[in-house]
Amino acid sequence: MLFVVGGIMLLSSIHEPYWRMKMLAPQYPKGLIVNAYLTHLEGDVRELDELNHYIGMLPLEKGGTLERSSAPAMLIGVSVLLVLAAFVRTRWTILLALPVLLFPVVFLLDLQGWLSYFGNHLDPHAALSSSIKPFTPKVLGVGLIGQFKTIAVAGPGFWRAVDAATVVAVGLVVHGVVRRFVKSGTEAGA
Repeated sequence: MLFVVGGIMLLSSIHEPYWRMKMLAPQYPKGLIVNAYLTHLEGDVRELDELNHYIGMLPLEKGGTLERSSAPAMLIGVSVLLVLAAFVRTRWTILLALPVLLFPVVFLLDLQGWLSYFGNHLDPHAALSSSIKPFTPKVLGVGLIGQFKTIAVAGPGFWRAVDAATVVAVGLVVHGVVRRFVKSGTEAGA
């Protein structure tokens, strides 16, 4: 049952932002905000792209296109694996559950990879390209880029995925305990 609950939690995370970034600068006292969902970006994306254009950074929508387009099918597939794990009574259960356990970490690593790519592949012909050196934006925490300050945090969707992984981890512990209990009961009855 815990595996099924974990799968439902993971599926429902698609409706919440996984990552949020706020950029502060003197000309933007309220800041510009981008919310990254698994399937799309929302917020002040256009304004940030216009600013980033001056330093030669690619538009935000160019990153993670494969990841965003495959996210719904991937979440369904991982959830199906969890349902299968609920009915498997072997050591293979952990392999079926592993994608959910790793999902939050893989998300952050993938996002950090894209941020690094964008910050380190600036167009040298951009209007303000000489004013900023290549950089790697932080996936989490506070970063400074010229006069701009960024604050990046994990969003509610990410934390729901972490909760799903936690529920699945508890399910694996329970599964192991039940399996040992059944095995010892079978051996005692023999």
